Amino acid sequence: METTTSLGSLLKVLPPVDFCCVYGSSLHPNNNDKSSMEDYILGVSDPQQWHSENLKLNRDHYASWMASVGGAKLITKAADRIGVGVHFNPFVSWNNKMYKYGVVRMDDLVEDILSWKRFYLSGRLQKPVRIIVDNRK
Repeated sequence: METTTSLGSLLKVLPPVDFCCVYGSSLHPNNNDKSSMEDYILGVSDPQQWHSENLKLNRDHYASWMASVGGAKLITKAADRIGVGVHFNPFVSWNNKMYKYGVVRMDDLVEDILSWKRFYLSGRLQKPVRIIVDNRK
């Protein structure tokens, strides 16, 4: 199994987060498939600001139309109004590995975990989980 340091390596190229966990089959002790995708949930206080910063650093992580047409504002509104409060960037290739990360407002993440309001993130957390960053206030 990978160390917490190696699991959080993608965070080196992303804006700071308040919370980060890796979840899923990549954490299973019997998973020797080094090509398996690492799945992250990133909790942030202001998703629009975070996406704005991330678009400057990692525009290629986003669907080109979403980044070009509406930027951080559209990404955040789509997650909040159409989706379940989280925006996922899948199939991110970095450092010879594939990643998927979802960005969610911290308040929404906590509410979903405690109340299962949407059961979207709390459902994903029924899999193996390793907390990488926890800077909640």
